[in-house]
Amino acid sequence: MSDCPEFLNLTEENLSEQHLCCTINSKKFSQGVETKKKWLSDRLEEGHVFRKLNARATVFIEYAPLETAWVPVTGDNYLYMYCLWVLGDHKGKGYGKTLMEYCIADARQKKKSGICMLSSVKQKNWLSDKAFAMKYGFEIVDTTQDGYELLALSFDGTVPRFSENAKKQSIKSQTLTIYYGLQCPYIPYTVETVRQYCEENAIPVDFIKVDTLKKAKALPCVFNNWGVFYKGKFETVNLLLDISYLQRILKK
Repeated sequence: MSDCPEFLNLTEENLSEQHLCCTINSKKFSQGVETKKKWLSDRLEEGHVFRKLNARATVFIEYAPLETAWVPVTGDNYLYMYCLWVLGDHKGKGYGKTLMEYCIADARQKKKSGICMLSSVKQKNWLSDKAFAMKYGFEIVDTTQDGYELLALSFDGTVPRFSENAKKQSIKSQTLTIYYGLQCPYIPYTVETVRQYCEENAIPVDFIKVDTLKKAKALPCVFNNWGVFYKGKFETVNLLLDISYLQRILKK
């Protein structure tokens, strides 16, 4: 697999000095950046890949071996793609193609069975572009009743699946409940925003930190770092849960 000088992979050696792409224009996510870097440092030895444009830009891909990916998806010898983003002025320059092709080449070189990712019937915020992935041969291999999908590009005919627990998309608690991971730098800020709003308005809320692989694999919902329930029903994986969005959920 050939490399490209325009891009670099984060490593233990360069992690402290590199930015994380999606938070470069805001200081309010600084706590999340440090949390993410600590989480990522622990994952790199597991084969986790964070590859980005070597520039001040939101252009990156992030993926990991499915066996150690913090998502309730099961399967053998796959890569799980968390994110593939190209934003702003960098769109239309072929960077998304370059990153996707790098991931596919990496999977083949490592003799993986394929690559999978979370998607949905209707494109949702915080999920990578379904249509773009399907141009490369990704297909729907599993679904939930509320419209989430697991896409896979299979090299050998095998396919991964959502765990049976993830397909429940429901919990017993009727309280606003948020499962959150440590991977995305936006998470600490969003947790604090929701916590403060709920305290000020006397709204009960439970925050459940997903801080181990075991917890992530056992989640009762699809998950890509974030999962929100209300009245026992799964609501969203959108982790930029601003107050207006939260209010719409609470009115249900």
